[in-house]
Amino acid sequence: MAYTPNREPISAWNKLIFSYRRNSGSWAYLLQRLTGVGLIVYLFVHIWALMSLADGRAAFAKEMVTFTSPPFKVAEWLLGALVMFHAFNGIRIALVDLANGARYHKKLLGAVWVTGIAVVVMMFFLIFSSEIFAK
Repeated sequence: MAYTPNREPISAWNKLIFSYRRNSGSWAYLLQRLTGVGLIVYLFVHIWALMSLADGRAAFAKEMVTFTSPPFKVAEWLLGALVMFHAFNGIRIALVDLANGARYHKKLLGAVWVTGIAVVVMMFFLIFSSEIFAK
């Protein structure tokens, strides 16, 4: 007879999420995974958007007009925030694992947040500079 595990998907996930340790390293781990999933979703959307190149330059130019609208600029800025957190936290993880940085992981996480927020604020001004400084 084959083994069939007890499958309670919703309650099992709820138990896992709500019993999760609520310290900074645990949240950084969870955010690292969530931003990774978000970047994979973006990768597929990006490839789908580039498929308009097969329809010619006019179709691609029309699509690019849509992608330069304010809602897509906000989405681009949020995507940049995902990328920055994922990249800087990945560097932190490498330092903790490879450079014996475990005793400094909270300070490194603080540096990730400060650096990430600074870069995301600069990205905001770069992305929205045409709207902010329009005459």
